[in-house]
Amino acid sequence: MKKASVFRRIAAAVLVITALLYGCAFPSHAQQSVTVQPIDFQNGGFIRGMDVSSVISLENSGVTFRDENGREKDLLRILADHGVNYIRVRVWNDPYDSARHGYGGGNNDVDTAALIGRRAAKYGMKLLVDFHYSDFWADPAKQKSPKSWADLSLDDRLDALSAYTSASLETIRRAGADIGMVQIGNETNSGVAGVTDFKDIPKVFRAASAAVRAFDPDILVAIHFTNPEQTGTTEWRADWLAENGVDYDVFAVSYYPFWHGSLSNLTKVLRYAADTYDKYVMVAETSYAYTLADTDGHPNTVSRGHNDTGGDLLWDFTPQGQADEVRAVMDAVNSVGEKGLGVFYWEGAWITVGDTAGLDGAAYTDRLNANRALWEQFGSGWASSASADFDPDDAGKYCGGSAVDNQAFFDASGAALASLKVFDEVLAQEFLPGDADLSGSLEILDATRIQRYLADLCWLNPTAQKAADINNSGEPDILDATRVQRILAGFKD
Repeated sequence: MKKASVFRRIAAAVLVITALLYGCAFPSHAQQSVTVQPIDFQNGGFIRGMDVSSVISLENSGVTFRDENGREKDLLRILADHGVNYIRVRVWNDPYDSARHGYGGGNNDVDTAALIGRRAAKYGMKLLVDFHYSDFWADPAKQKSPKSWADLSLDDRLDALSAYTSASLETIRRAGADIGMVQIGNETNSGVAGVTDFKDIPKVFRAASAAVRAFDPDILVAIHFTNPEQTGTTEWRADWLAENGVDYDVFAVSYYPFWHGSLSNLTKVLRYAADTYDKYVMVAETSYAYTLADTDGHPNTVSRGHNDTGGDLLWDFTPQGQADEVRAVMDAVNSVGEKGLGVFYWEGAWITVGDTAGLDGAAYTDRLNANRALWEQFGSGWASSASADFDPDDAGKYCGGSAVDNQAFFDASGAALASLKVFDEVLAQEFLPGDADLSGSLEILDATRIQRYLADLCWLNPTAQKAADINNSGEPDILDATRVQRILAGFKD
């Protein structure tokens, strides 16, 4: 038996004993195995992204995340270690009432986006900045003006939007984020930045795009719609942007299989924008439930008897089904060709701030009330009561917790599900054992890089970690660095 195998068995035993001592057991969902069929991506830089806009509010509420070995780590580190290469973060202009109580949904202002972007960059991930150009949720039904722009004329609004875009990007970049893409509006079917006249909406897009280009011409500009199942309308939107001279790079849509039709139709509408107008195309939002159970006391988007049936729901509500959905959506985008840019999973870590599963009576009520207090204080629910200041008819009326805790890649305790590995294993990977910098050859720099990784002075992406693990212990360790040195010195062991 290899020494490393002995160590792993001892470590596993210690984890089990620790769990028993603390009166807990590892959740069954976290134990389930998942298989992933690789995709031959036509775009070598295919985005395997995730929106984690709620992460700071969750952490402030006491939530922690653990990798598959039970080790508590930065969520961004766990995602990067599992193959996520891009982070998406929403930005609201001023998600606070006059007393500075947050509206919830992560209270995602510019400063919050900057913090998340800096953490993403630490682990080699680019950032997609998703400007809602509103103070709270912007979607097909709501494109409300920010409070400070409400009384502005269209020309003054465009000036304010341009200045806000430039200043926000400067703040985010100065924090250390690697901005790769900017989304100028969120699900802009009916408007953007409070502008709903279809003669004027393109003017908003043009102003926003110009501000991004002036800030950095290498940043991709994305325009985001939803309802791709409305084939003719979605294709018309691509025509409409071209007819109105809107300068952008990426035609993006949301795709939730319980609402948005078939995967074949998704490929069809994306291919139209790619082939007709030479645009990159991507899915800016998708998600799928790994269970139909709720864990925070707030109703979920997908639950038993609600959005859980239909001809386009091709996968089980299990970690394997979740991984299969993500792979299938990636494959649908990849089928467009080289213009198929990627897929972002929406809020894949928005778990409960307090697990209500299995509770009833007074225990359930107490836990739910504790959750509500955290949602209100830290904005870790989808909306707080303060949101009535801005959106009294929806958010203020139905404020509460996470509607997607059962669509995360982490269980209620923060443990990574096996489905998270889809972002890495969907790649067909080849590497030279020991080649930690993926240069294609074995050098002394590889041993140095492994040592720096172990000292937390650099980060290795998942492929590099596999290459560095030359002794197949399951992760890079100091023995791997030594092994590389011995090979280069000519030792044959």
